[in-house]
Amino acid sequence: MVPTRGVAAGLAQRGFTHLREWTHGVDTRLFAFEPKAIDYAPLGRIARPLHLFVGRVSYEKNIQAFLELDLPGTQVVCGVGPVEDKLRARYPQVRWLGVLPREELARVYAAADVFVFPSRADTFGLVMLEAMAAGTPVAAYPVDGPTEVLAAAPGQPVGGVMHTDLRHAVQQALRIPRADARAHAQRFGWDAAARLFREYLVPARPATLAQPAAG
Repeated sequence: MVPTRGVAAGLAQRGFTHLREWTHGVDTRLFAFEPKAIDYAPLGRIARPLHLFVGRVSYEKNIQAFLELDLPGTQVVCGVGPVEDKLRARYPQVRWLGVLPREELARVYAAADVFVFPSRADTFGLVMLEAMAAGTPVAAYPVDGPTEVLAAAPGQPVGGVMHTDLRHAVQQALRIPRADARAHAQRFGWDAAARLFREYLVPARPATLAQPAAG
């Protein structure tokens, strides 16, 4: 069982067989749906829209692509990392929240109007699912991680927008109904992950044939 299509393809090229995609899951109860972005008291009165980044504050997350965007409203960062002090000094207009307990983080997701995922290196990106579970649509580059999370079959609700121009993706993502973002995240809920796991189980050995009754 592998977490993504990309991993499955890589293993298949190396001769592995019987591969099954078993996606990461998101707690859709903890990251509860809000039909409208809520107010998050610790931020006080802020200009909308609220653009949110959650993750390690490091260059491999490509966070500078988010910080450099010329966006109306307010940019908020949740997380810490090795370049945090440098970036705090360079971007004083950004609201920096550090690391929050998961219950508090869920409220920040619900307060955001759009979640921005600038990473080009992640193979998945669970934070995108957490944001969409709260109803917050995602803006991202069209690279491996977002492709795994945001791709939807025809007729299914889409939870975000991928584009080579991240600012354009943000603008378009703001038009996605929050209910659609939530519906997309539910495809990755723990119930769905557990169902896949059960479907993939096979007996470790063949069942023993019943012996004929004596006499």
